[in-house]
Amino acid sequence: MWLVDVTSGVPQGSILGPVLFNAFINCLDVGLDDVLSKFSDDTKLGGIVDLDEGGLESWAITNRMRFNKGKCWVLHLGRGNPGFMYRLGDETLESSPAERDLGVVVDSKLNMSQQCALAARKANHILGCIKHSIASRSREVIVPLYSALVQPHLNYCVHFWALQYKKDIKLLESIQRRTTKMVKGLEGKTYEERVRALGLFSLEKRRLKGDLITVYNFLARGSGEAGDLFSVNTSDRTRRNGVKLRQGKFRLDTRKRFFTDRVVAHWNRLLRDVVAAPSLSEFKRCLDCAVSHMVKTFGLKLDLSSARSWT
Repeated sequence: MWLVDVTSGVPQGSILGPVLFNAFINCLDVGLDDVLSKFSDDTKLGGIVDLDEGGLESWAITNRMRFNKGKCWVLHLGRGNPGFMYRLGDETLESSPAERDLGVVVDSKLNMSQQCALAARKANHILGCIKHSIASRSREVIVPLYSALVQPHLNYCVHFWALQYKKDIKLLESIQRRTTKMVKGLEGKTYEERVRALGLFSLEKRRLKGDLITVYNFLARGSGEAGDLFSVNTSDRTRRNGVKLRQGKFRLDTRKRFFTDRVVAHWNRLLRDVVAAPSLSEFKRCLDCAVSHMVKTFGLKLDLSSARSWT
């Protein structure tokens, strides 16, 4: 292997750029015991910080690469966090009440209302552009435009920023409600009737369906991380299905919205034939019918009692 000096850089935005950058920062976590997540040019260091804060600065000096300290912030998480001040080299890092990570706004209390408002604002803006620039109000025009341009903003990374408050749920649902009202021929019908006529799910049902599909991928495909996320009861004497998950115990209401907790009750109510589907496509087909009975559209709340009608 020949080693030569590199005298020129790679144009930003090129296909080769991310590959070379990942190779360059591959040794960034050498000697670090904390969790380091590397995604293209977004690198995150997580863990308990002690007084030894010189690891990253030493790496930067060795590799002749400078950190933009003006873009480095500290986000303190957790109850009773003392909010210590940290340094990167000789400069003290400022604290921030909220930060955007890969397009998702996270605040110090893990409250996702800011992210919900941001997603709703973007979706409403695009929906307004569609309404004022497209003359047709037919289903064949409005639904594809909504699915391609508006809905992605409402669904982006939604498994992470699970909605906690009814006002946030209603805010996002109101955007799809407005969209269904735009379609010609559905005047005078209720929201549930309009959604059904257009072949759509309410956003809450879509989120629940996405959660259950994620669980299926973890369990049915034998993901190595499944054991860390879920505790599975595989006893043959379990009712409804043979792959029931154990519900964890917790004291904080915020924990109820965590993915590994909010999905357990719904998964355990699925029929045995659904969870034992031989393929993902078959699981999705069976799941459509099941999800339609698990969430009540009108009240935008969980309706677990209705699950008995199909079990």
